[in-house]
Amino acid sequence: MLEINTPDFGEQPPIDAYGNGGFRLGAIRHTGSLLVTPARAVEWPVRQMGDLTPEAFSPLTEEADDIEILLLGCGPHMEQVPAAIRESVRALGMVLEQMDTGAACRTYNVLLAEKRKIAAALIAVD
Repeated sequence: MLEINTPDFGEQPPIDAYGNGGFRLGAIRHTGSLLVTPARAVEWPVRQMGDLTPEAFSPLTEEADDIEILLLGCGPHMEQVPAAIRESVRALGMVLEQMDTGAACRTYNVLLAEKRKIAAALIAVD
């Protein structure tokens, strides 16, 4: 018989579900776009890629030393990120990886289980 081990995510909660305009982390449902860091999950005012500015990442400044990789969930489809956005994230000492929101949620959970220093900026999808 094969035993399946449940991953240990530590203190930072995994993303249990996404869609219907929000996310579920643990037992908590979050409506709208979400910024998930090692210390918290907060509403993120970015509703579409056109809303993205370097200032949208300012909440990460306090935790920059605890984050190596920032996953950007671009919504239903991956989109290119303007150079100014990439530079602002790089200035915080993070690598920015963009993908569609579903892929970002799945990747976040894998990296979290690997004990990587990650955060996710996720645009909600329906």
